[in-house]
Amino acid sequence: MSTPRHTLNELLVGLFQFILYIEERNIRSKGIDLSMNDVHILENISKASDNSMSHIAARMMVTQGTMSTNISRLIKKGYVVKYRDDADKRVQRLINTNKAKPVLEIHEEFHKNMIDKVIKDMGLEENELLNESLERILAYFREQYSDVELTRNEEKEKQK
Repeated sequence: MSTPRHTLNELLVGLFQFILYIEERNIRSKGIDLSMNDVHILENISKASDNSMSHIAARMMVTQGTMSTNISRLIKKGYVVKYRDDADKRVQRLINTNKAKPVLEIHEEFHKNMIDKVIKDMGLEENELLNESLERILAYFREQYSDVELTRNEEKEKQK
């Protein structure tokens, strides 16, 4: 018999893996030459209130070095442009090119269809308990991440 701990672990890990696999298969079938990580970077650039490289890295929970490597690859492929902030030359800003727009449209359509199908097939729209539980799980992870980010920032300050 499965314990709630085991079941929750299987659900979270399994959902994460399935969604990434299906997303990747979907973009490949559309002829897109990007990884899911690349697509998610483009998505974060398009949705961020602050398009600085450091902000995008924080949103994606990666180091600025990792983000810089990924952005360089996206620049070479023609999906992103990097430029210096006019007011503060130390800040590097990112903007998606027109080449990124169809990729983002395909990605957004995939998510819309996935959610519509899950809601329809499983009758989840009126399931308030499930929705509340999922919102609590998301809030938990957001809280845990903010603690990690605070610790990361404190470590940076100590190194100065």
